[in-house]
Amino acid sequence: MSAQGILITAFAGAGLSYALGLTSARLREVFAIVVSVLLVCLIAITHGQGAEHVYYPDFLGLDLVLRMDALAWFFAITVSMVGCLSVIFSLHYVRGKEKENFYYFALLLVNAAMLGIVLSGDLLSFFIFWEIMSWAAFLLISYKRGRALDAGLKYVIMSILGSCAMLLALLYLYANYNTLVISDLAQQIRSAAGGFPLWVMLAFALGFGIKCALIPLHTWLPDAHSEAPSPFSAVLSGILIKMGIYGFILVMYGVVGLKLLLEVGAPWLHFHTVLCWLGAITILIPTFIALLQDDAKRLLAWSSIGQIGYIMLAIGVATSLGLAGALFHTLNHAVFKALLFLAVGAVEYKTGGVRDLNRLGGLIRRMPVTFACALIGGLGLIGVPLTSGFVSKWLIYKTLITEGHPFLALAALVGTWGAILYVYKLLHNMFLGQLPEKYANLEAAPFSMQLPLMICGFIIVLFGILPGIPLSVIGGIVGTLGFEPVTATLTGFGPQIGPLNTLNLCAAFAGVLLVIVAFRGIAARPKPVSQDDSYAAGAAAPAGKYHHTVRFYDPLERMTGGYLRDWVDQFYLSAAGKAKGVFNGVRRIYTGDVRTYVMYIVALLTFLIFAHTAGWL
Repeated sequence: MSAQGILITAFAGAGLSYALGLTSARLREVFAIVVSVLLVCLIAITHGQGAEHVYYPDFLGLDLVLRMDALAWFFAITVSMVGCLSVIFSLHYVRGKEKENFYYFALLLVNAAMLGIVLSGDLLSFFIFWEIMSWAAFLLISYKRGRALDAGLKYVIMSILGSCAMLLALLYLYANYNTLVISDLAQQIRSAAGGFPLWVMLAFALGFGIKCALIPLHTWLPDAHSEAPSPFSAVLSGILIKMGIYGFILVMYGVVGLKLLLEVGAPWLHFHTVLCWLGAITILIPTFIALLQDDAKRLLAWSSIGQIGYIMLAIGVATSLGLAGALFHTLNHAVFKALLFLAVGAVEYKTGGVRDLNRLGGLIRRMPVTFACALIGGLGLIGVPLTSGFVSKWLIYKTLITEGHPFLALAALVGTWGAILYVYKLLHNMFLGQLPEKYANLEAAPFSMQLPLMICGFIIVLFGILPGIPLSVIGGIVGTLGFEPVTATLTGFGPQIGPLNTLNLCAAFAGVLLVIVAFRGIAARPKPVSQDDSYAAGAAAPAGKYHHTVRFYDPLERMTGGYLRDWVDQFYLSAAGKAKGVFNGVRRIYTGDVRTYVMYIVALLTFLIFAHTAGWL
């Protein structure tokens, strides 16, 4: 299957799903699932089939090209997989809500546009699909209207700014090389002076940095995640923000190239070095802001920004091991963050829209599968051994240490400590503790919601025990981008990277588990006690709370709340308010009174006569 056939299937599927929904909601749902699964299969079978072809010759004097290389396939399979799981989860989530047809159309359109981005072989096609993705995402972010519309407008305004910067870079490249085909640009730009590629990368960096929520371009993301439907939040965090990551890798290593990249910028201030430090800042600040969040989706949104920092940090190091870690963590973050957003969506669905972590608790009894999957996702996010997150973070840590970046490694480590704290808060406040009486008869989430969670959990464990499966693909990608290829065995790494055998880790964990089971077998039987006696030293749980310690990060918030605020967002809002005042003042010249406009014309003519008489004109 060619890249063109995949895109035709994706875009036609979005349109036909809307048409079918006008006749039968059930037919639309079945069709949306079939199209999503078909795209996963079509992309899977194209693995290793590198190809590039012109699909629209001489479009405004440019050739529009599609290509399927290793990097494009890696992102395409991730997009299609997360998109498919979100469609399956949506079956019950949006059923009975208004604008169902619109929702499925926009969701499939976003997925199709992202496939177009990664399969583009020229930057004009890339830009066109980028704009389709951005506007379709705006429609979904604004789906619930009200506050969601404000979040959507914030997103789209920042996206427009990023798109304008990207368009400027495209014009700059075309004016110099008379082509926007990526393979041609990669050949011609090698002879460019250092200043030219720097300005090109800075312009692209603004657009890509906004999309992947790199600090200080992140302010749209927490609001967008909070207001978007949960299945789309899984797509938004899992893969849509990774389009910015794809853009960085494509431009830095696919177009500019490694050799030229390392020379761009002033000494001690190279482009890739600045990117590393921005990545470190993006790890630290959002991670600890996430700790202070009581809205489950807002907590995960700030977490997503922090995890993007790991990826940007690894990309900026500009080594084969770092890029391998970045790509692996891109895949891992797509899976475990999709899992966590869908788990929160399942809880939200069953509790009537509750996302406040202080109003939940004890749901492990009513939703055990959701808890087990969320636990796996949380462990993967932290990077606990036997999860895929451990392997990708291990690669990143090893890169930073071996390349002599102790402070960057410390930032990454502190970010992991923060992740432990907010993951514990999320799981503890939702699933552990005393079950509120109003949820005593709560039923488990429907199977269509549990299935995507179980698939994501299985992938996290599978790639944690057998990391060679994804690394066999990632190692080849690294080799195509000018680095030494990364090789790995099915269960670990060789001497090129350093010893790591996940089967040994698995055996060690199994041994510890057997010891624990043995001790439990010979220990005294546990004595059941009242739930009220198991928390807060036996004090009665206050009304509406499952125990006194539900807000156990309050002391930290009192100490750091004055500092851990989104100063960047406050600055943007202040600037927007002042700009609004200026624009309102300018609007006063448009009175609607024709006599006023006649006065403007007379004043202009008077000025022109005077200027001509004075010899100015």
